[in-house]
Amino acid sequence: MNGQRLGYIRVSTISQNTDRQLDGVELDERFIDKVSGKDTNRPELVRLLGHARRGDHIVVHALDRLARNLDDLRKIVKTLTAKGVTIEFRKENLIFSGDDSPMSTLLLSVMGAFAEFERSLIKERQLEGIAIAKQKGKFRGRQRTMTDDRIAEIKRRVETGEKKAVIARDLGISRETLYQYLRTA
Repeated sequence: MNGQRLGYIRVSTISQNTDRQLDGVELDERFIDKVSGKDTNRPELVRLLGHARRGDHIVVHALDRLARNLDDLRKIVKTLTAKGVTIEFRKENLIFSGDDSPMSTLLLSVMGAFAEFERSLIKERQLEGIAIAKQKGKFRGRQRTMTDDRIAEIKRRVETGEKKAVIARDLGISRETLYQYLRTA
């Protein structure tokens, strides 16, 4: 291999730790996104896709860290391998280089479908648990993490005309969460 070893790491929230992904893997550069997998705005992934060159080797902890769904996974892998980039998924022990056999393509599709299926089951169980807790009167939703001072700061920034999307990005929250804080007294 004559290119660089690049690592892509994604965690769902800004507060999550990235250490367990690619820990101990020797890399020339790391690209780290701290956004939900369903978020299409993944700036470090975009930067990685633009940076990767023929001969580079990209290492990702797992399939679900790279892509939002099976279609997204296939598209990203195809885009990278078409450029002559090799991509490795450590957890699944899969490597794709563009000259992949039909079996490799099948494995990518099957493993990607399992990851997508697993995520949908987790979400379904979570919603069922919330419904049961609501019936028992035990569910109050997620507790507020912003202090009153921080909410006041948000309101001041909005009043000065600062864009809400910029404020949300600075705070590591979604715009919807920002709007919820703005609606509070």
